[in-house]
Amino acid sequence: MTRTCLIVDDSRVVRKVARRILEAHGYTVTEVENGQQALTACRTSLPDCVLLDWNMPVMNGLDFLKQLRVEFGPGNPPVVFCTTENEISAILQALEAGAQEYIMKPFDEEILVGKFAQVGLL
Repeated sequence: MTRTCLIVDDSRVVRKVARRILEAHGYTVTEVENGQQALTACRTSLPDCVLLDWNMPVMNGLDFLKQLRVEFGPGNPPVVFCTTENEISAILQALEAGAQEYIMKPFDEEILVGKFAQVGLL
């Protein structure tokens, strides 16, 4: 069965790079530009995992993650934060809000695949 991943990032370039990597590893990918669109997408069809940017217009990644956990529970779907936020406090905030893992931008295939494998997504 094909796994699905929702990529939430306001950068088209980042979405395209992540899509290419994940599709090469068998994922069906959906892309949205902000947390509000991501919530709508999850309510329509919950993905197997979410690759989530932090800083976006309309609704940021952390607000989306908190709402996602309220609506769908603590671990479903798994969320991998992917962001330029490199402060330890920000990383802890993301993990406390329910993210499973954290990737720093810029990332490459090895990093993305490694993090997905660590949380059992590959």
